[in-house]
Amino acid sequence: MKILITGSNGLLGQKLVAALSTTKHFVLATGQGNCRILNLPSNATYETCDISIKEQVIHSLENFQPDVVIHSAAMTNVDECELNPEKCHMMNVVATQNIVNACNQINCHLIHLSTDFIFDGKDGPYSEDGIPNPISIYGQSKLDAEEIVQSSTCKWAIARTVLVYGISPGLSRTNIILWVKSSLEQGKTIQVVDDQFRTPTLAEDLAQGCILIAEKGATGIFNISGKDFLTPYAMANLTAEYFKLDKKLITKASAATFSQPAKRPPRTGFDISKAINQLDYQPHSFEEGIQILEKQLSS
Repeated sequence: MKILITGSNGLLGQKLVAALSTTKHFVLATGQGNCRILNLPSNATYETCDISIKEQVIHSLENFQPDVVIHSAAMTNVDECELNPEKCHMMNVVATQNIVNACNQINCHLIHLSTDFIFDGKDGPYSEDGIPNPISIYGQSKLDAEEIVQSSTCKWAIARTVLVYGISPGLSRTNIILWVKSSLEQGKTIQVVDDQFRTPTLAEDLAQGCILIAEKGATGIFNISGKDFLTPYAMANLTAEYFKLDKKLITKASAATFSQPAKRPPRTGFDISKAINQLDYQPHSFEEGIQILEKQLSS
């Protein structure tokens, strides 16, 4: 199978390339600028592609003729999206329309990545049948992109996910585990939100979920997230316990404590029973995710 990945320089994109390196699939990794993937595997090649430019998208897909496109590229910084709505629309909506148009032309299987932020967070965890009601520009852009995908004529699947965490070389954005570990090791007191709920997702698990959708030729919407329903405060305490750090430095805070440009849904998280039953998706627990990150840090 030939698989084209958008956003391959990002966290999920790099994990997808790494996971596919042990398969017999051929991979075209695409992204903006130079390749940031360390040790690009022998079954993969990299190509620069700005997905906001339709001609570049058509060129990449027509030349490679993929069986599957995994569309992981997006503008995902929620506050940046709120402050730059035009850029958000271009990267998340227009770019998705470009991908869909090209996939329709060659009739390949499109797997589109989406988010829990399409929901207002009033009654999570959500199943795939939950009613979207985004409360941020980012969430609205991802819902608009979903609607474009669902109107496509090619075979499609949407993989919705939640609070993806992980590490990869060359990526500057941190995650809650690394932030808590670093702060407590330095003896800093940290305030952590205790009135937001999520099902945090290890990047390797999300990559595996996408690959399962591709290999099974699955269509429709799938929730691909972690299985533990936690607040950031609970995540911080689990991190402190694992690394044997001082939990007394962690204090509870409400979301109202922090001033952020974009609203966050208070209670999302996903019911992942459909993915478990139909895809044999088996995510790690949050504690197992911490252990995996520790091994990656030490190596």
